[in-house]
Amino acid sequence: MASYTLNTPFDEKLMRSLHVRDLVTINGHIFGMRDKTMIHCFDKGNELPVSLDGFPILHTAPSLKKAGDRWEKIIIGTTTSTRMDRFSPPLMEKYGARAIIGKSGLYQGSLEAMQRFGACYLAIVGGAAAIETTQIEEVEEVYWPQLHPEAIYKFRVKDFGPLIVAMDSHGNNLYADVRAKVQEKLPEIYRKCKISE
Repeated sequence: MASYTLNTPFDEKLMRSLHVRDLVTINGHIFGMRDKTMIHCFDKGNELPVSLDGFPILHTAPSLKKAGDRWEKIIIGTTTSTRMDRFSPPLMEKYGARAIIGKSGLYQGSLEAMQRFGACYLAIVGGAAAIETTQIEEVEEVYWPQLHPEAIYKFRVKDFGPLIVAMDSHGNNLYADVRAKVQEKLPEIYRKCKISE
């Protein structure tokens, strides 16, 4: 396990240097989006209005308030990624996204896309929205504001994380590793429970 402080945008070589269980902190820009944004793009045929090439995507529907021409933070948390799994491969292939940040991981098709395009999944701690919000310095742009709170958000971040590399470009998957260890220990747990009865 290694620790890295990374500046966006990311390139393929950098992403391929990361491995499951590495810790990552991000400075620069990340883009927030969620279900409705991706449905608007991929299912309804609307091209994204901003380049994601080299940037991480944060799965979020932030709580913001409009103050004149600016959007101010209230709270910015992270949502579960699995329901957006089908959008991850085209985000990497078509739009050049280099990392997905979220909770719960993604499925095999997304892992294979990470191997092909040089990307990774960065897991964030659930329930840490208050800290996460302080690490987002500013909401610089909001694209497709009619979809708020599921628009596209350009966030400037400083010391965002730490995040754990949970899926990497080498086909490794921390979630699968944990599931395998659980399955391995279940017979012994069941045996002990039966004895205790």
